Amino acid sequence: MRSTSTPADPAASSVHPADPDAPSTHQEEWRSFLFLTVVTAPVLAVVTVGGWGFIVWMYQLVTGDLPG
Repeated sequence: MRSTSTPADPAASSVHPADPDAPSTHQEEWRSFLFLTVVTAPVLAVVTVGGWGFIVWMYQLVTGDLPG
């Protein structure tokens, strides 16, 4: 018989509390913070700058108002 560190019922673990309205744990807050700062913010920045560049490029292509 193998011993497992996770409970048989996933709802009873600390990651998935039985009460959905229970406050989040410190570990969950850090994981969310790191995900937002390491993944979401850079992706959002690249999409924003790339999208703006695409809009300007298409505007210049359609209007013929090219610098130079």
